[in-house]
Amino acid sequence: MIEIYSQNIEGVWFSVACAQHQIVASSFGASQQVILSNILRSTPFNVPFQVFHEPSAFAKNILASLKSIYDGKNVNASFPLALTRLPVYTQKVLKATAEIPLGYVASYGSVARAVGGGPRAVGNIMAANPFAPIVPCHRVVKSDFTLGGYGGGLKVKLELLRREKRGFSTLKEIEANGGRLQVFPVEYVLRNLV
Repeated sequence: MIEIYSQNIEGVWFSVACAQHQIVASSFGASQQVILSNILRSTPFNVPFQVFHEPSAFAKNILASLKSIYDGKNVNASFPLALTRLPVYTQKVLKATAEIPLGYVASYGSVARAVGGGPRAVGNIMAANPFAPIVPCHRVVKSDFTLGGYGGGLKVKLELLRREKRGFSTLKEIEANGGRLQVFPVEYVLRNLV
């Protein structure tokens, strides 16, 4: 059974769906109704679920981590994501995106080059990311450093990126799911919006 927990932390709602100490889905937003809708859309339809009012110790830790990520803090944790239920290519894209470090962004095309496939396929997976903000889909932007799309709205994507600004000035290449992923300082995006 999937256990669903939600909590309002400092005016923002966070939610996590768990099963056997794995994260099935996570979400954040302005209202409990929106995040629960996101969670239910991201959970398998053929698995029973229950919404709990008080988070378990595991869920409480995840919810606190979601808030820290939302606040632009560096969270050094390995999250047990339930990826095996997803298509293999989706898993590759999500794993590569999870490697984008705080303070950096990658383009849809850069992610595609790292794992194979095309930028539009990456964009479609980002649009359906079941693990926001753990898998930082907000850090994936267009090749011209404009924002692209975002399920929570472009204003929210921009706010997240502003909180993640670290003053970096040079691009770098990282290993991501067996490929090489070029990442750029978030400042490239922020400069482009002025």
